[in-house]
Amino acid sequence: MKDVTQPSRRAVALACVAFVSGIVRVPVALAKPPGHSVRIGILTNVPGAFDPESNPFAREFVAGLNDLGYTPGRDVVLDYKTANGDSAVLPLLATELANSKPDMLVTTAAPATLAAAKATKTVPIIMVGAPDVVETGLVASLAHPGGNITGLAINAAEVSAKRVQLLQEAVPHLSRVGVLWNASLPGMALGFQNIEKASPQLGLAVQSVRVTGSEQFDQAFAAIEGGRPEGLVVLYGPLRGEDLPRIVEFVKQHKIPTIFELDQGVRGGGLMEFGPSRARMFRRAAAYVDKIANGADPATLPVEEPNEFELVINLKAAKDMGFEVPHLLLLRADRVIE
Repeated sequence: MKDVTQPSRRAVALACVAFVSGIVRVPVALAKPPGHSVRIGILTNVPGAFDPESNPFAREFVAGLNDLGYTPGRDVVLDYKTANGDSAVLPLLATELANSKPDMLVTTAAPATLAAAKATKTVPIIMVGAPDVVETGLVASLAHPGGNITGLAINAAEVSAKRVQLLQEAVPHLSRVGVLWNASLPGMALGFQNIEKASPQLGLAVQSVRVTGSEQFDQAFAAIEGGRPEGLVVLYGPLRGEDLPRIVEFVKQHKIPTIFELDQGVRGGGLMEFGPSRARMFRRAAAYVDKIANGADPATLPVEEPNEFELVINLKAAKDMGFEVPHLLLLRADRVIE
């Protein structure tokens, strides 16, 4: 497969819908390191090491720190713990990190952030990519978080509804869409609810395929086969090691046009991805590290939501499924895989 990036990068939000406006952003030009080594605990559910050589999120995070004058090992020390896809382990890991007395914690997505929030009310927490943080109670508001949590969040509910619209634009005569969603996460439930609200305006019937764990995939796949949707939206996270390959193989085998979250699905043969770049969010998280290291109170640091989104389309997948993606939609894509 050939990955073609559009010659002029454009935010899909500009071509479609601007989800967020007026959010106060933390300045990029910040103070120098505070003069002592900053200890950061990093908690995630993503398998693998938080290594800049192999992990794009770590690479962007360290690059962001470097931009602000921090050198790992000298100005900042990273203590990384991962649950390797097993969310049940996160509370224990969060407690271990909090008890090690770090200067701050950095968490990825909802499960790790929720675990850290329960483990400590005093250690500053910088979340990266947690969905719908006001609705789920993580912060009081975006402008004034009010506790020990701040960082970068995602309005996942609105983004989920946008995925349905993009899928409808891509697939001719789409009238019935399935939604595979993880009911164990509040953010996923909000996303599904937004899809339900938006679908009547789009003239779509929705099939809810609700699961709470990987062990229910066989039952979920059988339900999708029985419901015969003409397209599928995947709102499933966090993903364990074999979760994504199983979902992608299923939709390829049954030729179901499917839209995933960003960095999921397309490389394996899925049709589309849409969402904010977590790599960019990790780079941006370095600004929060610097502010808090220099004395800022997380309760008063506004939470950011991204206003730029990426659309990725796999033309080979469309061809294998027997249809052509409209040219106007291709023009709006940030990346096209041929």
